[in-house]
Amino acid sequence: MRLLVIEDEPKVGQALQEGLQAEGYEITLSITGEDGFFLASNRVFDLIVLDVMLPGRDGLEVLTALRKQGVSTPVLLLTARDAVESRVAGLDAGADDYLVKPFAFSELSARIRALLRRGKTEPITLIKIGTLELDPVTRTVQREGGRVELTVREFELLEYLARNKGRVVSREMLVRDVWKEPGRATPLDNVIDVHVARLRKKLDDPFAIKLLHTVRGVGFLLSEEAP
Repeated sequence: MRLLVIEDEPKVGQALQEGLQAEGYEITLSITGEDGFFLASNRVFDLIVLDVMLPGRDGLEVLTALRKQGVSTPVLLLTARDAVESRVAGLDAGADDYLVKPFAFSELSARIRALLRRGKTEPITLIKIGTLELDPVTRTVQREGGRVELTVREFELLEYLARNKGRVVSREMLVRDVWKEPGRATPLDNVIDVHVARLRKKLDDPFAIKLLHTVRGVGFLLSEEAP
């Protein structure tokens, strides 16, 4: 499970990172609202732990902007504000849970597990983009009702692009989140190009409307509309 922790207090952030890593989570720590917003917008996480009192762009602004973008990742807010109005504002902004500082780590951990369980019990719906349908459970893909046969890597690539539909996915994101490699390199760029070309041939060649676009110098985009 991949968690994004957005917390500007160094000691709190470090404690959360170490404690959650010890429980087996993969943690990305961000210390500003801007950086956290960028990460949450461009990478896939299972849950976000978001401090409200951040310098610059505060937690509620970050959360509101993410929900407007369609990011539905569960968010657990952390705040020193205990007033009912503050809790209501957080939940109205799209938070899934709310925890007041100071808190016991065991309670935070329990709330994270509860949110992740809630996500698991929700039905996993088809991802639809135009006439394309991707089923993450059966790992099948159809376009205009006809099945599209993909290799394991091609499916992983398409699923990642589909979960980021409408957003440009960079090569760095593919290297990190699909190929699980620590850094970009020319040979891996060539491998990505080969897989994208094969995927485009299977996905788009038979159809008039193209879905998989290359954004020159930036990355790739899965969308009904060309960039």
